[in-house]
Order: sequence, then C-alpha cells, then structure tokens
Amino acid sequence: MQQRLSKRVIREDFLPQTIRYVAGVDVAYTPGRSVGAVVVLDFPSLSLIESRVSHVKTRFPYIPTLLSFREVPPALSAARKLHLQPDVFLIDAQGIMHPYRLGFAAHLGLVMDEPTIGVAKSPLCGESDDFRGKTWALIKDGGEIVGAKVVTKTGKSPVYVSVGHKVSLETSVGLVLDCTRRHRLPEPTRLAHAIASEERTGLLSS
Repeated sequence: MQQRLSKRVIREDFLPQTIRYVAGVDVAYTPGRSVGAVVVLDFPSLSLIESRVSHVKTRFPYIPTLLSFREVPPALSAARKLHLQPDVFLIDAQGIMHPYRLGFAAHLGLVMDEPTIGVAKSPLCGESDDFRGKTWALIKDGGEIVGAKVVTKTGKSPVYVSVGHKVSLETSVGLVLDCTRRHRLPEPTRLAHAIASEERTGLLSS
C-alpha cells in the first residue's frame, strides 16, 4: 500500500505565492491512546496563533516503517479542529525519506491533500553528500534524492528534511530554515511536540 500511495506524492511546489500560516504536527502516546497536536503560526513572525489537540484510541501497533498508519488518525483528527487553514504543514516525521517513500509526513499530506514537509531528528534511509561549506547536503537512497541533512543551529546535530507532499525539496529546506529560531528544531514542530507532550503528561496524571 505504501509503495502504491507513494506514486501519488507530488514533489513540486503547490503553495500560495505568499505564505501566511505554517503549521506544526506531532503525536504523543499514552497506554492505548494517541494524542495528536497541531499548531498554527503566523509567518514569518512565527507567533503562535492557534493550537488543537485530539485524543483517539490507538488502533495500530508500533511497527518501524509503518508508523504513518498509527499516527495519521490522531494528527488528522487534530487538524480537522483548526479554524485557520495553514498554507503548509511541518511534521515531526519522515516524508519520502523512507524505504517505501511514504513516511508519516507524506502519508498525511496525501490524506489531507495539503502541502507537507517532513522534519525528522534522525535519518531513516540513504547516505548524505558532504556539506562542503553549505548549511545542507543532499541525501540519496539507491541513487534517488530523498531528502537533505540540514544544519539549523551551529554546533547542534542536523535535522533531516524531506518532501511530504506538494512541496519541492529546495522549498522544504528553505522553509525549515526560515522557521528556525533559537533552537535546533523549527518552531512549528518544536511547539507541536511541546503541546503533545504536555497533553500526554496531563492524561497520565489524571
């Protein structure tokens, strides 16, 4: 199914001429429950405008490379609660930098039919080129360009950016850098992670 769906991923820009809102997506877990969190930030100021969370029953087990089947339902449920419509979603996950070219960021983009970008903390597949004085380097898997290793903060580990859906790799890297401030992670995914974690803690203590 992932291989079949991956053929529908659009790796070119389908973005408005002016981006006004960027969203961040993350998912956290409690025993038996999945917590989806989505934040919307003004762009380029990156001030938080809206956040939504959703709790759903976890119906799919943890299986590496198949995480999207576990994470799409809570993320989609939270996204559907938004009053604002983001122009692009940054997702704490892989896009096409995935053995079957359909990580969570790509899968969610297809389901929502919205532009998405994968911003992962570690690579899932592929080998990277040398930086050669640049802030980012291409990652290739089987000779195919699947993403980029991006230095967002000097002295910190890079993040791994890949196309999700309806955004080119070059634009994806540019937006991730534009959305990064004082931290290694871009603000949309960093805030989504914080809200998902806070919600998870609240559920565990209730």
